Amino acid sequence: MTKDTSTIALGLAKILVGKSSDHIAEKNRVLDEQADSLGALNTTNFVTNIEYWRLLSGFPQLEDMTIPLSETAALECEFKELHPKNLAYARGLDASEGYDDAHSGEIPLGTVKEPDFIRMEAIYTYPNKVNHMFIIFPRAQATSNVEISFNAADNANVPVTFEAKRADSDVAGGNVVWDEAPLGRIYFD
Repeated sequence: MTKDTSTIALGLAKILVGKSSDHIAEKNRVLDEQADSLGALNTTNFVTNIEYWRLLSGFPQLEDMTIPLSETAALECEFKELHPKNLAYARGLDASEGYDDAHSGEIPLGTVKEPDFIRMEAIYTYPNKVNHMFIIFPRAQATSNVEISFNAADNANVPVTFEAKRADSDVAGGNVVWDEAPLGRIYFD
């Protein structure tokens, strides 16, 4: 039996992307839902991976304990709106400035470099239109192999992966507000 129908997740999250350094001290959502949105999406997928080391002993060996070695967090999505700003983000550029025209701009190829640090916010609105889940990566990098499949009878869905990077005060460009959640946070209302 369903315990609480208001907790059932159905539909996509809205993805907002902006300048990391301008908002690094903000723990809550701060990006503009219109200006910073990737627009229409085909998929949104939050992924967190934890790598564990396991201590085994005895014969036959039995597991005594588990210790976490590393943690990563990412948000994978496919955007439908193919314009310079979204494509620049997918290529690892900070497109928060200079990519304002939907049909004019340039993205140089053959100039691969370390992806720029950006802020990624995901807003998931539950079907009841009241409750939300927010995913904040205060310092993220887009790491994507861009593939644009043009089809005769369907729109292109361009994949992009936003990977959370450390944002705590021990890293250049970080802030003390992230010391207890170095990769970002998920919060609900």
